[in-house]
Amino acid sequence: MYDYDVIIIGAGVSGSAIARELSRYKVNACVLEREEDVCCGTSKANSGIVHAGYDAPIGSMKAKMNLRGNAMMEQLSKDLDFPFFRNGSLVICLDKKDMPRLQELYDRGVANGVWGLQILMKEEVKEREPNITDEVYAALYAPTGGIVCPFGLNIALAENANTNGVEFRFHTEVQKIEKSEEGFILHTSQGDYRAGYVVNAAGVYADHFHNMVSDQKIHITARKGDYFLLDKSAGKHVSSTIFALPGIYGKGVLVAPTAHGNLLVGPTAIDIPNKEGTNTTREGLDQVLAKAGMNVKNLPMRQVITSFAGLRAHEDQDEFIIEEVEDAKGFIDCAGIESPGLTSCPAIGELVADMLRDKMRLEEKEEFIATRKGILNPETLSKEERIELIKNNPAYGNIICRCEMITEGEIIDAIRRPLGARSLDGVKRRTRAGMGRCQAGFCSPRTMEILARELKVDMQDVTKSGGASKIVVGVNKDTI
Repeated sequence: MYDYDVIIIGAGVSGSAIARELSRYKVNACVLEREEDVCCGTSKANSGIVHAGYDAPIGSMKAKMNLRGNAMMEQLSKDLDFPFFRNGSLVICLDKKDMPRLQELYDRGVANGVWGLQILMKEEVKEREPNITDEVYAALYAPTGGIVCPFGLNIALAENANTNGVEFRFHTEVQKIEKSEEGFILHTSQGDYRAGYVVNAAGVYADHFHNMVSDQKIHITARKGDYFLLDKSAGKHVSSTIFALPGIYGKGVLVAPTAHGNLLVGPTAIDIPNKEGTNTTREGLDQVLAKAGMNVKNLPMRQVITSFAGLRAHEDQDEFIIEEVEDAKGFIDCAGIESPGLTSCPAIGELVADMLRDKMRLEEKEEFIATRKGILNPETLSKEERIELIKNNPAYGNIICRCEMITEGEIIDAIRRPLGARSLDGVKRRTRAGMGRCQAGFCSPRTMEILARELKVDMQDVTKSGGASKIVVGVNKDTI
């Protein structure tokens, strides 16, 4: 039996943000994650958009968390060293008859406290974004909209939480939760854990855990979104995030630059019964293709380098649930965290940590470490600095991923740092090795060699994403 004051279920952006904020206090906390790494669920497969906050209903939890999270993101990106840019966003109106809907978004944004909103007419929109469709009538411009690296954000939060004393237990699937006199007992695939407080940040499975402890049931639907990712050569096709006017299933297919210079097109919004259904489908990708060109012309779809799908945790009431469960005191839900969940995660972490601080009367640490440095990218250095770096550490002169120009030194850092990479995908999320045009076609064997060497395992034991996802199979180890 493992004993903790607080256990957080889930190491996505919400769970990691809560862990990071909670690590400010003197508390024995642990994050349980069923996968092999942080950022393995919804957090790794989304648009990477920092929303301005005009879309959520006035006074809703979504609206409050969105606005606060947006305001926190810039300083957080400086403190924790992850990519974030305020590129602004445009919601495109194609017909004069839809202007009342655009005006409604503007009015809602103003009521929510969003700064700097403007309605731009066709000439102003085209001046700002020449590749917007010629059919544009007007657009809502939000200067506070931004783009963020979702992997970078999630990993930075988790690393900082771990540095400040929060434990992370991977490959640990929570199977059953029981109430006890002292709090809760969590039966997992790696033994039993006991805690006075539990935070349920389990994404599409948050209803599953809530319903184990409460008679007041909630229901979450997995809403799938298919995306295309285009090469960096297409990354400047638009500079702002381009949205369609929202419909019943959300903000529709967007076109946006990514924090790393690619172009992203998607997502769909398809409700599915399978909470593991992250496969792309022909139907879904065809929907993206059909809608992508409605707001942006001349999209260079021949530059697609990959497609992927992610799941959003859509709660039936279309709202974030961030509260202590009424009939299970000590159990705090962080459920239904769909868009704008990525934007909201810093505020969600702050809110839940404040709740726990007040309930547990926690004391602040004097030695809290508020900053973290990410993996050094030699490309950001001057020529002289790079020469000196390579002189001191030759691994930084050995290019492993040619598409993204990632060095052996960066990969070694990714493996050795707190909560370091243990798989090809873990390296990819931390360094972008394998995210380029060839999609790991050339660099995988070299990256596997580095992983095997650093982790002191056989090549046959190196995986793509943990578990049984081995790359090399059916080979005699003596021949490797």
